[in-house]
Amino acid sequence: MTPTLDDRITGSLLGAAVGDALGGPVEGYTPAQILERHGGRVTGIVGPWNGGEWRTARPLAPYHKGDGHVTDDTLMTHALIRVYAKVRDHLDAYAVADHLVPELMDAPVWIPELEAEALPLQRIFLAEKWIVTRLHYGHADPREAGTGNIVNCGAAMYMAPVGLVNAAHPAAAYAEALDVAGAHQSSYGREAAGVFAAAVAAACAPGATPRTVVETALALAKDGTRAAIEAVAEAADRHRDFESALVPLRAAVAPFDSVGPDYRTPSLGARRPSRLHAIEELPIALGMLLVGEGDYRRTVLGAVNYGRDCDSIATMAGAIAGALHGEPAVPADWAKEVAEASRLDLHAPAAALAAVTHEVFARDLARRRAHEAAYAELTGAPR
Repeated sequence: MTPTLDDRITGSLLGAAVGDALGGPVEGYTPAQILERHGGRVTGIVGPWNGGEWRTARPLAPYHKGDGHVTDDTLMTHALIRVYAKVRDHLDAYAVADHLVPELMDAPVWIPELEAEALPLQRIFLAEKWIVTRLHYGHADPREAGTGNIVNCGAAMYMAPVGLVNAAHPAAAYAEALDVAGAHQSSYGREAAGVFAAAVAAACAPGATPRTVVETALALAKDGTRAAIEAVAEAADRHRDFESALVPLRAAVAPFDSVGPDYRTPSLGARRPSRLHAIEELPIALGMLLVGEGDYRRTVLGAVNYGRDCDSIATMAGAIAGALHGEPAVPADWAKEVAEASRLDLHAPAAALAAVTHEVFARDLARRRAHEAAYAELTGAPR
């Protein structure tokens, strides 16, 4: 049966959170290091890289990554959903300033990695703290606030809700995400946010497949982002097992990735604006979607075992695979363990966003009907 829109919204958000939790404990490492540390590939939820010493062991201290804990990818996604629940319409950069910034600064939530209730601002990375710095303290124009920030996947990682609100309308998702992300990112970081949202929207379309999702992404993507997706997709087409795809996909994206071969020691040209480069995470997520043929488990485990920024890669891959097939695609045991370990209701945000999505569609329909009536009156066209 074709999944309903509500099923796809739940599957996407649940799939993103589970992918995030699976990728968190191996983030920043290589496939070879992951293989050695775990005595094989990661096949499910694992504990912290440094075991019981996670509180003090560098470079991850003091975050409890592992044991089913979601990371800042999910915290930011849920924060954006709360913004949608307040605005109950399409968002723009001003919504980030007016609503997302207070969510980060003033609204304590449970932070699984800190095992405490705290402000999201106390957990998010520097590139996300930039939102507060520029908009609250610097009073920057929200549409331009992302300029000057570290160019990374920070805006893309939480854009699944934009794709879901614009389900089956990728071009609208792309445009809205570019506006929202302008308050956070510039250059290829902002572009990735738009393309990821479009991919999620494309995955919601009836009859969507991994191939149609990638084709939609390529149709909308610009500059280095498009070239990177094209190169990774071409490499992915030669593999149907993520083990054999790990090295070829990295080789395909490497010319476009500005971070460099050592993820923890970025090159001097890393994360700077460019029309030739792309973030690594989105092309690899799409590549793993092709390798896994849209199967949630295969797609997400490929993303996790790729290493590097694999919590964000698995978040994006999980969101798209979940949108393609709905909630049943996400292994129920993984979802249950992540929800319990993270002490989060992973279904409530999906229900809230589904309600908003239906309201936004009704608003869009009324606006479209008003435009049609105005056009008919202006042109004498029959109504």
